[in-house]
Amino acid sequence: MKRRRTSLALIGAAASAAVLLALWPHAREAAALLKARDDPAQLSDLKLNSALRNRDLVAANVVTALQAGDADLADSFVELAREKDISLDDEQTRRVAEAVSEANSSAHFAKNFATGLVTGNADDVASLSGTVAGDLFVFGDIRDVVREGKHLVMGEDTDRLILGLATAGLAVTAATYVSVGGATPLRAGLSLVKDARKVGRLGEGLAEWAGRSAREVVDTPVLQRAVADGSLLHPTQTASAIGAAFRAEKAGALVRLAKDIGRVGERAGIRAAQDTLKIADGPKDVARAARLAEAKGGKTRAILKILGRGALLLTGGLIDLTLWIFGALLALFGVLSSIKAASERATQAWLDRRKAKRLRLQMAAVAAG
Repeated sequence: MKRRRTSLALIGAAASAAVLLALWPHAREAAALLKARDDPAQLSDLKLNSALRNRDLVAANVVTALQAGDADLADSFVELAREKDISLDDEQTRRVAEAVSEANSSAHFAKNFATGLVTGNADDVASLSGTVAGDLFVFGDIRDVVREGKHLVMGEDTDRLILGLATAGLAVTAATYVSVGGATPLRAGLSLVKDARKVGRLGEGLAEWAGRSAREVVDTPVLQRAVADGSLLHPTQTASAIGAAFRAEKAGALVRLAKDIGRVGERAGIRAAQDTLKIADGPKDVARAARLAEAKGGKTRAILKILGRGALLLTGGLIDLTLWIFGALLALFGVLSSIKAASERATQAWLDRRKAKRLRLQMAAVAAG
């Protein structure tokens, strides 16, 4: 009976060990993800290692980006392939290099600069340069404030976010001149957010948050008077009047958002900043993207393309990760408990055998005496 109980304990230890071996890789990965949850660069690396087990994923994305005419994204995947030691076809890398060279040509830059200057829409460095130039000359912001301000005065639907961003932009433009360009990254960030809003590239959650924040930075009565008297024909006077409606003390959160998205654009490119604005659910996501861009640079777009918002934080898997770890700990407890039980029973059986042997010897001695 005792031998049977010892055997059952050993079987339990073996079964628990088998379960532990099966759970251990998942538990180890889950623990690493939980540890890296506040570090976007490390978190994205861990998730990429899992996603890139399919070695053809990068090459497929390079082909798709080239077909879409997105040389910047294709180049980002080439950089990621170098970092992860993934080999790409020589023909592919040559095509990417040619596409990037064409996108950076003087003619292409001049064309996109003019487009950004006139329309205020930014798709790359050149068009953003044009957009920022237009905003630095205050025409773009005055145009947006006057248009949305008149909607507000007339009681029509008003895009409060565009209104708040443009009003803040006029104040930041003045600071940019005073600091001799020191506030240019912030100015670029405001232009990027405003452009994303205009063309529908701003994520729903981020747009809702930014809209609430923008309402607080504008003194509506002062703005209404400024818009009523303002004119694009007198930009300096109009900008000063509109600037008076800007509540700097209420603009902290919106300014931080613009700074963070400006950091993304500076380190990873304009398209990466636009991708961030599209997937971000709030300012914390943008701040995490800025940290990711500072660590990954040109590879940021490829990372965001593969992982989406999952590159920035743990999404929806916290309970699952905890269960993997709990399961592994439970299996480890089973192994240790079974080993302890088997050891105790084996030791007790050995002691019982020695006691029985000693008793037999004593009885034999008594019988012989």
